[in-house]
Order: sequence, then structure tokens, then C-alpha cells
Amino acid sequence: MTESAGGGRGALRADLVAGLCVAGLLLPEAVAYAGLARLPVSHGLMACVVGLGVYALLGRSRDAVVSPTSSSASMAAAAAAGVAGMPFVDTLMALTIAAGGVLILLAVMRQGQLSAFISRPVLRGVAFAVALTVVIRQLPDLLGLAPPPGLAPLPLLAWVLGALPHSHAASVAVALGTGALVALLKRWPQWPGSLLAMLIAIAVTRLLDLPGRGVETVGLVVLPPLELHLPALSDEAWLDVAELSVGLVVLVFAESWGSIRALALRRGDSPEANRELFALGAANVACGLLHGMPVGAGFSASSANYGAGAASRRAGVVAALGIVAILLFALPVLRWLPRPVLAVAVAAALWHSLSPKPLLAAWALRRDRLALVGAVLAVLVLGLLHGMLVAVALSLVEALRRFSQPLVQELAVLPNSRDYVSRNEHPEARAESGVLVLRPLEPLFFANAERIAAVSSHQLLATPARTLVLSLEESGDLDGTATECLVELDQRLAGEGRRLVLARVKDAPRELLRAAAPDGLGRGDRLYWSVADAVDGVRG
Repeated sequence: MTESAGGGRGALRADLVAGLCVAGLLLPEAVAYAGLARLPVSHGLMACVVGLGVYALLGRSRDAVVSPTSSSASMAAAAAAGVAGMPFVDTLMALTIAAGGVLILLAVMRQGQLSAFISRPVLRGVAFAVALTVVIRQLPDLLGLAPPPGLAPLPLLAWVLGALPHSHAASVAVALGTGALVALLKRWPQWPGSLLAMLIAIAVTRLLDLPGRGVETVGLVVLPPLELHLPALSDEAWLDVAELSVGLVVLVFAESWGSIRALALRRGDSPEANRELFALGAANVACGLLHGMPVGAGFSASSANYGAGAASRRAGVVAALGIVAILLFALPVLRWLPRPVLAVAVAAALWHSLSPKPLLAAWALRRDRLALVGAVLAVLVLGLLHGMLVAVALSLVEALRRFSQPLVQELAVLPNSRDYVSRNEHPEARAESGVLVLRPLEPLFFANAERIAAVSSHQLLATPARTLVLSLEESGDLDGTATECLVELDQRLAGEGRRLVLARVKDAPRELLRAAAPDGLGRGDRLYWSVADAVDGVRG
């Protein structure tokens, strides 16, 4: 369970307060992230309502706020731009539906553990690079500049620096004033600083006629029709969308599951990955069908919900109702919102993600440094879509590299016991005469089986021992390559007048070896449950 069964007026009051605080945070974020996705503002607001509502019905975390996020918005825009010849908005809606469908499929197949295939250093690197990318893309709006379309983050930064002398003075003044106000309001974290800054900016825009002074505003906001809409794309375009949705799926689930799990640990809750996968998938499918945009459980909004004292998923329902009220009664006012103010709101929302502390902490561990730096550079150089895919590949390559190392320990028995331990780490342990006992430190699979077999053979042939006992305690199962390598090792040692015996063989590999070599390595006198039994069997 991830939600307490407690209720009462106290919990209801806490959910009401938390929901209103979250609504105040989500309004500026939804407007800003719709801009990141190059969509009308109404799509971001609709995604808030649909995401919060669907997750409240199907999800289980009492902290998760499922709404548009900066990373999913940027990723979706980059992916949709890669489908040529199709309307951009329809393509992005199709991408949202496809990503949701894949998430649901993974949930049905109970593949929630796939989130573990992306290492935390890589996720931290991607989060930092995404935040940096998004902030760089706000600079033209902050300065009142119109950059050439299609520039990657680093070239865009170089262009902005070169165009600084041509900045629009009124836009810069509005941005600086808004930034100062947001920074001042951070002294009172219970107040929705970005929302208050937006409301004040709207009032100032009307009072001083900022559009007449050249300051660009959001413009007319039209609510999309509240009806199901399946994007009309060609079959070829749908195939392209399905391929491009993979990066969005990885990003949404990794980001959301990280937020849900981190906040659940603070409460002592136990989230279930497959249930969360299904809820996130359903929310994205619904958003795509109802003119929304991709949604996920972003850490900033979810943390704000937790910090505001949410007691259950009702807080999300309250936030959704607050956004609905804005859609019904305050939507026309948003047309006067200056774009420099939106840029400041985006930068403020991502400010915590620009802190280098998580990167420095990961670097200090002296592990995964290449993956960490590679993830940051990949996103900055290649853009969010391809950079994210490269970052995922870095996680998998790092895992394969680590598992493929042929680390093999020699085991020896402790005095007056039947316990076999590493000979190097326990000098008091005694090696068996005529028997070499080795233990691979990683599970045997296609990437390391040949190397481990070669190392084991080399170590045996370098000793007078006639028998090799190989302990497979790390291998819960074997693939075809590992099975063949063990059989070939047995045959090679037999040709040298040596013998191979396997210890700590679990049920799955035991049955596989019996099927692969019933008259050889798969015989009962070659497979043992413990190292001590294997050594006794060799001597007997």
C-alpha cells in the first residue's frame, strides 16, 4: 500500500490545502511547458486536468502529481519534429498516445523492473543537462530576441551571447523585475511565488501597455474541444511515432518512478512499479486523446505536494478542480501574460535541477564517471531525444562492461569447517590438494562466459590440480552461450586429462545442463549443491 487508510477532517483539510498549493504551482508550469512543447497554452492546462484526474483513479502514490514536465515537453517536441510531412500538433498527440500505450503494455507484461536499467548517475546527468538545455532555450524570450530556428542548445547559447547588444530593453526589464519578485517571494515558500508573479505581470501589462512597447505576450488562449480525438496520421507516420516514443517512455517512467519511489521512502510506503506504469500509461493515452500533452510525476511538483502535507490522492483531485476553475473563468486573462515572465517561471521551476551537488556527489564515489559525463554531453550536443537514447545506451554498456569482466576468485576451506571463502581475503583458509576451486563473481551469460571459461582453464592448467570445481552460486540461470561454454570447457579439460565439476548449481541451470549434456557435464555426479559436497565427491 502507498496510501494510508486514515481519513477525517484533518486529512481532508490537509488535502485541500495541498491541492490548492499544487494548483498554484502547476498553472505557471503548464503554461511554460506548453511553450517548451511548442503547443498552445490550453494543451498544457488540459494535460494537468486529465493527468491529475486519471492518476487519482488508477495510481497509488499519495504524493505523485502527474502533469506536464519540462523534460517530457522538450522530448516530445524534439520527437514530433522528427516526423516529416505531418501536422506538428497531431504528431505530438499521437506520440503521447503511443508512449502511453507502450507504458500500459509494459505494465501488463509486468516489466516495471526495467526502470533499474538506467543508472542513477545517468539519470542525474540527464536531469542536469535537460534543465540546462531548457534554461538556455528561455534566453531569447528573456532578452526579447528572435533566434534562427532549429539551433541545438550550445549553438543557441553562442548565438545569444553574440546577439546580446541587440536585446530588447523593455523585455529585459520585465524579466529582471519578475526574477527579483520570484526570488523575494521564495522567502515565503507557502506562497505560490511564480503564480503571484504572473498575476502581477498581467496587471502591469494592462496598465503600462507592454505589447505597445514591444514586449511579446502569450496571446489569445483558446480551449480545445472536450472530445476524444484520434490524430489522423498515415500508417507510415504512426510507425515513426511508435519508434520515437521509446525515448519518451524511458524518460517519463524513469523520472516518474524516481519521484514516486523517493517520496514513498520518506513515508515508509511501498509503491508497486507495474501499477504505477499502468497509471502513467493510461494518463498519457487520455491526454493524447483529449488534446493534452505528455505527463509524468515530476519531482518538483510531487515534492511540493508532499511538502504541503498531502494525506491522500484527493490533493491531486483538488488541484485538478482548481485548474478546471481557471479554464472556465480565467482563461482569457492569460493572453496578457508577457513571454519574458514565462521564461522566468520556467527558469525558477528548474533552478533546483541546475545545482551541481548531485553530480559532484556521484563523481566523488569514483564510479560511473564516464556514464555521468557522457549523459550530460550527449544531451547538450545531440539534443534531448538522441541524447537521452545515448544516455540509456551508456547505462546498458556500463552494465555489460561490469558483468563481462572475467573476475574469478579462488576458494579455500576455513579450518575446522566446511565453509569455502576467498583465498586472497582469508589467508588462514587452506587450499585443497589436487582440486582447484574457483568462483566467478558475476552471473555467467553471453558477454562473459567465454572469458570466464578461458580464465578458469588457464588457472587450472597452471597448477598441478587435476580437477576444477567451478562454483556457480552467482548464476540463477544460464543462457545458451553460457551453457555451451561450460560444455566446451568440460571437453577441453577432458582432452588435457583434467576434470570439471560444478558446485552451487541451482535448479534452472541444473535442468539445462542435464538437457545439453546428459552423458557428460549434466550427470548427477558432476553437479553439486555445495562446494564442500563437490570436493567430497571428487575425493570419494
